[in-house]
Amino acid sequence: MTITLADIEAAAQRIAADVVDTRFELSRTLSSIIAGRLFLKFENLQFTSSFKERGALNKLLQLTDSEREAGVIAMSAGNHAKAVAYHAQRLGIPATIVMPKNTPNVKVEDTENFAARVILEGNTLDEASDFADQMASSEHLTFIHPYNDQAVMAGQGTVALEMLRDNPGLSQIVVPIGGGGLIAGVAVAAKALNPDIRIIGVEVDNYPSAYNLLHDKAPPTGGSTIAEGIAVKKPGQLTMAVIRELVDDIIIVTDEQIEDAIYLLLTIEKTVAEGAGAAALAAVMSQPERFHDGDTGILLCGANIDSRILASILMRRLVRKGRIARIMIKIEDLPGTLSDVTEAIGELGGNILEVSHQRMFGTVPVRKADLYITLETRDAKQCAQIVERLQALGYETQLIKD
Repeated sequence: MTITLADIEAAAQRIAADVVDTRFELSRTLSSIIAGRLFLKFENLQFTSSFKERGALNKLLQLTDSEREAGVIAMSAGNHAKAVAYHAQRLGIPATIVMPKNTPNVKVEDTENFAARVILEGNTLDEASDFADQMASSEHLTFIHPYNDQAVMAGQGTVALEMLRDNPGLSQIVVPIGGGGLIAGVAVAAKALNPDIRIIGVEVDNYPSAYNLLHDKAPPTGGSTIAEGIAVKKPGQLTMAVIRELVDDIIIVTDEQIEDAIYLLLTIEKTVAEGAGAAALAAVMSQPERFHDGDTGILLCGANIDSRILASILMRRLVRKGRIARIMIKIEDLPGTLSDVTEAIGELGGNILEVSHQRMFGTVPVRKADLYITLETRDAKQCAQIVERLQALGYETQLIKD
């Protein structure tokens, strides 16, 4: 192994004063849904809202005086950037952060707030990494790699020490995989303390990089994903060596499953998770039968989600559950008709959010109109009752699903 339990225990002592020992708690509601025992590690409650502080700080604390004076550079889509920038500022180390051009604004702004020099370069993590390498060489900066670094891996592994301290009987830990630094550190620590524990990785379907390497498949083609924090086409060489040796399985999840997991965490646990941060829960929910026996620990590894994306996820989920629906009603374009329709909807408890008429386009006859109504209901059943009521009143009504 590139790192050992001793390395991780040393990292834990090194960073203990400046990193949060986050909660690790049984979720009774989520456990009942999967018919198992599910424990959540709230790494989204770190000061910069992700586990990345552990590895970044462990690396920074081991720099020489000359390296500190010259400064550091990091490449990241956000969480590693924030972690390096925050702790570098706290330690008085100049920091430059290279981020891909498509990085969410919230992560760019948060990083700049820690007095780091932020450079947006490249359309992918790989392109940003190449640029950061060039800057490190030309400006004599120390490159803080987000995952392919022994000190970073050891720092990330400290989270497993806390999980097994709080629940020594864990049967398995589910960990998102991007570049592999987190799962490598967790696997080394957990397997050293309990050789029988299972380590299960999670990747998003557009970026199954570690899975493909393990199964001799072509590298992923990539593409957009809500889980940009784990959108890595190739894990690090150091981390992949650990994954091959110690990771028992990898589950692939979709963006839709991750969206559902974000919604569950917000509505049940009242906690915010970004796409990568909710990936472990998405994996458990996608295959609950695998987690019925024993205690399962999952890492909520980050909360830095763009507010616009979060709002969109919540609204899309309401639409899927039938709590927000759009119906089309064919009406006579006469005074009082709209009032009759809205009264019928109100009597059944529907709340109208938006109304629009279509009179001038398509095949709508003169003196008739297509009435589009967006409404809020308790659930899909109540929505169906409203449609049936309008049909019973003689209005041709249909639910618009797309």
